[in-house]
Amino acid sequence: MSKTAIILGATGLTGSILLEYLLEDSFFNKVKVFSRNSVGKTHPKLEEHLLDLFELQTVSDQFIGDVVFCCIGTTKAKTPNKETYRKIDYGIPVSGAKLAKQNGMNTFIVISALGANPKSRVFYNRVKGEMERDVLRQEIKHSYVLQPSLIGGNRNEKRMGERMAQVFMNFFGFLVPKKYKMIHPEAIAKAMQILARKGFSATRITSEKIIEIAAQ
Repeated sequence: MSKTAIILGATGLTGSILLEYLLEDSFFNKVKVFSRNSVGKTHPKLEEHLLDLFELQTVSDQFIGDVVFCCIGTTKAKTPNKETYRKIDYGIPVSGAKLAKQNGMNTFIVISALGANPKSRVFYNRVKGEMERDVLRQEIKHSYVLQPSLIGGNRNEKRMGERMAQVFMNFFGFLVPKKYKMIHPEAIAKAMQILARKGFSATRITSEKIIEIAAQ
């Protein structure tokens, strides 16, 4: 049976790659995108819903499908205001999970980050940890939290810290444990696609496992 996928964050680096994969995947006959900006393409399977994602609850009657892929995320540099950062990295994924639960969907896959911990003294790690905790509290049957390390790839915005870390990884990656190695967005997107089809034995999935899943 063909399924309907929902993507939150389809205009971002990983989300845009995931969108391409799902549009070519016969497992899905419809891909719904909820975002502030258009993905800038047309496809027979694509259905766009443009809105302020802080108001996701207002489109609950359209937020209906089988699998939710949440690729939402920002950075300290891009969103320096902590309140806004929390509304994005915590508020949108948790709202999406609540709607998925409310509308009877049984698969929710979200990108978090390595180091996420609701008790962390580091604000950004704590927000990710609180997001994970409250997404999983919805008790959606098939819930998967991906915890990648540094994500490689080309972004439109400048991220000097990430650029320096990527250079380090390119030269000295052999010294870094697998869990902390740089991971490419294509691997994350492919793993999400496969998780929707096959599932996995663990709920939280770190970089080395993401790469293993993507290689299937």
